[in-house]
Amino acid sequence: MHIPDGYLSPQTYIPLYGGFVVLAAVAAKYLKKTMHASMVPFMGMAAAFSFIIMMFNIPIPGGTTGHAVGGGIISVLFGPWVAFVAVSVALIIQAFVFGDGGITAIGANCFNIAFIMPFVAWYIFRIIAGTNPSERRQLVAVFTAGWLSLNMAAFFTALELGIQPLIAVGDDGNPLYAPYPLKIALPAMMIEHLLLFGIIEGLVSVFIYRYFLKHHPEMIAAKNRS
Repeated sequence: MHIPDGYLSPQTYIPLYGGFVVLAAVAAKYLKKTMHASMVPFMGMAAAFSFIIMMFNIPIPGGTTGHAVGGGIISVLFGPWVAFVAVSVALIIQAFVFGDGGITAIGANCFNIAFIMPFVAWYIFRIIAGTNPSERRQLVAVFTAGWLSLNMAAFFTALELGIQPLIAVGDDGNPLYAPYPLKIALPAMMIEHLLLFGIIEGLVSVFIYRYFLKHHPEMIAAKNRS
């Protein structure tokens, strides 16, 4: 889902940059008030995990890539604002150091992958798991949260790419940025994520959640009560 440079118009990436700056300020303020110092190493590990898993990306039609993210399980375990910061850090490093995702598209990529995905995952998990859920229900909830949140991030990515021919065209009528309209961008992104990458995201989420259930049950219990 990493959007490269040259695929988004300034009409799109400038507002998304602004939105990302606002979200980052809100996240910093919230975490300063709520996050204990003992959580800092977990945030570092979460960013490293997300960074590594996103490096295994596969190019797909439409000028972007498909891959697992880890943002959903990070959100379920540590909260959506922790996930937002951790995944944003990973995305920014990838863009500046590895050229994975464009510099102009950092705001868009962080909005789609680091904001939409964790918050969708957090609320989907809470809705399905409920209070005092069984282990089986928790695992169903975490798989669904991972699968659906990745697909929502893919949907917003496809939407941003697909509107470019509508809002940024040259004098000759040809698109100046992403050339594919919504009727191509949406299925190109969604089919792969619905049938492949989302399932991988869900399975990875379940694997990690089961590890925490076994080795850190007190953390899971605390999250389920909150």
